[in-house]
Amino acid sequence: MNENNLRILNVEDSELDAELCWRELDRAGLRFTRARVWSRETFEQALHDFAPDLILCDFSLPGAFDGLTALSILKEKSMDIPFIFVSGTIGEDRAVEALKRGATDYVLKEHMDRLVPVVRRALQEAMKRVALQHAQAALRESEERFRQLAENIRDVFFLIDANDQRVLYVSPAYEEIWNESCASLYENIDAWRDAIHPADRERVTRSYEERIRSGLDYEYRIVRKDGTQRWISDRVFPIRDESGRLKRIAGVASDITVRKKTEERVERLNRLYAVLSGINTLIVRAHDRDELLREACRVAIDPGRFSMAWIGLVDREHARVNPVASAGDIRDFFDDMPSAALETGSDSRYLVGEAVRGGKAAISNEVKNDPRVRLQSKLEQRGINSLAIVPLLLGNETIGVLALYSTELGAFDDEEMRLLNELAGDISFGLDSLAKEEKLNYLAFYDALTGLPNRALFTERLSQQLGIAEQNGTKVALVMGDVKRFRLINESLGRQDGDTLLREIAERARRSWPHPDSLAHISADCFAGTLVDFRDEAVAVHALEKALKAVTGPPYTIGEKELAISMSAGIAVFPADGTNAETLFKNAEAALKQGKASGERYTFYQPSMNARVAETLLLENKLRRAIDNNEFTLYYQPKLDLATDRISGVEALIRWQDPDSGIIAPGEFIPLLEETGMILEVGAWAIHRALTDQRQWRMRGLQAPRIAVNVSAIQLRQANFVETVREAIMKTNSTPHGLDLEITESLIMEDVEDSIGKLETLRDMNVNIAIDDFGTGYSSLSYLARLPVQLLKIDRSFIVAMTRDAESMAFVSTIISLAHSLKLKVIAEGVETEEQSQFLKLLKCNEMQGYLFSRPLPFEQITSLLQTH
Repeated sequence: MNENNLRILNVEDSELDAELCWRELDRAGLRFTRARVWSRETFEQALHDFAPDLILCDFSLPGAFDGLTALSILKEKSMDIPFIFVSGTIGEDRAVEALKRGATDYVLKEHMDRLVPVVRRALQEAMKRVALQHAQAALRESEERFRQLAENIRDVFFLIDANDQRVLYVSPAYEEIWNESCASLYENIDAWRDAIHPADRERVTRSYEERIRSGLDYEYRIVRKDGTQRWISDRVFPIRDESGRLKRIAGVASDITVRKKTEERVERLNRLYAVLSGINTLIVRAHDRDELLREACRVAIDPGRFSMAWIGLVDREHARVNPVASAGDIRDFFDDMPSAALETGSDSRYLVGEAVRGGKAAISNEVKNDPRVRLQSKLEQRGINSLAIVPLLLGNETIGVLALYSTELGAFDDEEMRLLNELAGDISFGLDSLAKEEKLNYLAFYDALTGLPNRALFTERLSQQLGIAEQNGTKVALVMGDVKRFRLINESLGRQDGDTLLREIAERARRSWPHPDSLAHISADCFAGTLVDFRDEAVAVHALEKALKAVTGPPYTIGEKELAISMSAGIAVFPADGTNAETLFKNAEAALKQGKASGERYTFYQPSMNARVAETLLLENKLRRAIDNNEFTLYYQPKLDLATDRISGVEALIRWQDPDSGIIAPGEFIPLLEETGMILEVGAWAIHRALTDQRQWRMRGLQAPRIAVNVSAIQLRQANFVETVREAIMKTNSTPHGLDLEITESLIMEDVEDSIGKLETLRDMNVNIAIDDFGTGYSSLSYLARLPVQLLKIDRSFIVAMTRDAESMAFVSTIISLAHSLKLKVIAEGVETEEQSQFLKLLKCNEMQGYLFSRPLPFEQITSLLQTH
């Protein structure tokens, strides 16, 4: 509709009156096309054909047709066309009735000046109505399109009243995604929030207002009534009124479960690729099987992000899998593991047995309801929902399993299992490579027949032992021995039985040699071994004798035959026979060759050593006989109180009454007693004998002095040393007794804490402790103050030197002052001159012993001396 192109229909029977209307409109500048009708038929025809924009109608018309009838026809046809009465006969009442029936306005013919304004106003109102109708139609069309879109799209559209938090609209997709009716959400808006996963609910609720402001997407999970979960991404938009106040909230929610699962799957696969990469790196750098398996489990946890991982190896003998490496949230997982869960027999119905027997991965993507899974309570505590047992295969044989645990339901799909099988294959390859490498290394350093080190490894270890011996000032013996007539044995019994014999010899040698790691099989029937940390060759011979007796003693049973063997041995000693491994080998082989020629069981490289060792062994045998025949005796050297010149005690000194050589001094046999351990028996005898002699003196009416007995290092180290002393006191009925024990300073300092404990117990038994040879050791003043001792004995070397050396005099004086400050008595040893005695008195030394007063005396002579003093 346009004022410059109007179609105006004039319902008028008077052509003159019609012309007056046209003229008024034309004069007002309106441009229009006109038509005039005056009957019902022509009016209805014009409505259809002419399609007027405006109707001007006379109220009264000839015949039955009039203005109100024309208006009624227009309204019946629902045509919204401005209808203006132009009449000279219409009264006010009729005008009001016409307006009520829908007329736009009316103009009296005598007031034609009102026509143009009325027409223009009518046209403007009509144009507004048309525009509104068009807008409403467009809105209806838009709403229809929105409704069709909302009802057919898979996303959820929603509209919420911001004032009363009421759902105004939610699209049907809500029912499919939430598995709830739209009606339930209209009734209760909280149903949306209640469906959010508990772990996400607080986060989503807290961020609601921020999301309205930002309009950003937000992701969370919902839990449907059937227990299934969906991932949702929603975005909300504020709708505000003219004042800027929030009026409504519109939003769209999308089901992104598929996308999320795809992302999670991609992430899992990426993690598995990282694990594969880590395993491949491990295969290159792992040095042994344990490291490979331990690190493989660690890589499965990080970066693999499995909750737990363990690897077990198949034990075919017991038909089970033994876990050997693990990582992750293991804790006490294996403590309550039923043995059946790890069994691999045909009757095993659990995942491990299934994987081992079938050689294929056994999977449980929902462990909670899987009867093949044990320890479900422990898995539930750890939040584990899926489990895979993947076999480790070498060829067609299952050698172990890789167990992986995940918190995700349905974690192991086909593609993931493809990667896990590849991962297991890489671990199997690594195990195979390491096994082959270990075998090569083993064959490089060990004898395949006996399992003993070969010559290369033995030489390396020998060189290390020589370095240690050089630092410690000790000796090393290289012993080489071979089986006599082994070639004949091999030829008569056959190679297989000969090999069996060598294996049996090696096993006996392992059990009898002091240090089995120091043995080797260096050629066909030749064995070698080292003996270390000794100073006297007799010690090495003892160990060798013991081993030879074990190896050649009982006959060997080879098949159904019994076979007795003998061996020859050659010995080279470091450093006398060589200072390096090569020289010692050469000289030990020479000694072995010489021994085989002479028929000796063992031969030293140096002939003089053979004689000396023979002499030592002879002496050892005589000492054993001396113990059996009670050939030892005690001599006593008196101690003199320097203040009273009276005997204050005696020191018991052991002597050997050899039937062949007479009295032998202790320096010739005590070291051998200590090396062979016989000192334990002889030392216990000495304490018992001394207490017995003391009891004899009391029985003779003498004032029996205290008796000091020397204690060796081996005795003090014995755990039962205190009990040995207690037993001697009880057996001799020496209560009260007067027993002192003399222990060297260096011996106490070997293990101070242990020494203090034993000495305190002895002190509680009224046994006095004297530190012998004080000044020659390395005790500190702090330890000296702690030691439960009562006496200090100054070594004779300081006593001899003090009369001619001011420093020695000062040293003796310091020792005496120090001892007195600690409330200890001081005894000077080896006093031989009157001058020494006088100096000691001036220095206020308590006691002395030495040849100045008396040399050591046998029992009867010391008894006589006690009677006179």
